[in-house]
Amino acid sequence: MDFSDTVVLVTGASRGIGAAIAKAFATEGATVIVNYLKSVELARQVAEACKGLGGDGLAIRADVNSQAEVQAMIDQAMIGAGKIDVVVNNAFLAYTFDPDDRRLFWNLEWNDYQAQLEGSLRSTYNVCKSVIPEFNKQARGSIINIATDLVERPSVPYHEYSTAKSALIAFSRNLAVELGPMGIRVNCVAPGLVYPTDASRRTKQDILENIITQTPLRRVAEPEDVTGPVMFLASHWSRFMTGQTLYVDGGLVMR
Repeated sequence: MDFSDTVVLVTGASRGIGAAIAKAFATEGATVIVNYLKSVELARQVAEACKGLGGDGLAIRADVNSQAEVQAMIDQAMIGAGKIDVVVNNAFLAYTFDPDDRRLFWNLEWNDYQAQLEGSLRSTYNVCKSVIPEFNKQARGSIINIATDLVERPSVPYHEYSTAKSALIAFSRNLAVELGPMGIRVNCVAPGLVYPTDASRRTKQDILENIITQTPLRRVAEPEDVTGPVMFLASHWSRFMTGQTLYVDGGLVMR
């Protein structure tokens, strides 16, 4: 894929899946806006890595739950890169996938759901709200939102997390219908368990082995496994796809 004349904004890109996505785009020549909240040094390292991989990188801090900060980030990106072609909404509220130490439904409060909705849905809403006017000027653009296969197969009931991601998929489908006539596409990528990341490090070996046994490709995903589907949805190869969710979990979910 050739992204040499493409500017890609990746939220939550200082580590894990976001960093892998940023670097993958850079490998294909893209200019990557590396959004981060607290990890300034890690974000700068990702931006520098993007430059070393053949693309370009610019680290910009913004709390994606703040509309004002998101708008400032978009404005800075437009000044620094001149345009934005692709947005990958990867940032989410910190969450730990630990089946042995998860909160059961009767121990959850509505505020727990609200926090995840803020982290997954409001953050994506804020970014879309600010970037869509720029996409409209270009009469094109691609938005890829990172969901989870737990929406389709809650093998472990992480209630508040997967509920928020379900809302994100519904949001994406509605947006796809509305923005399609403007030349703007909206899709989702729904990974299974991605290991290792900060969120999944506490997953015990027996749980990993159980997931592997149920997965046709007989392993769990690495961060790099998510990058190809994201890049496909950002590319001209998927130019007639919108409103779709690609499950990236080795066949655990089949649709």
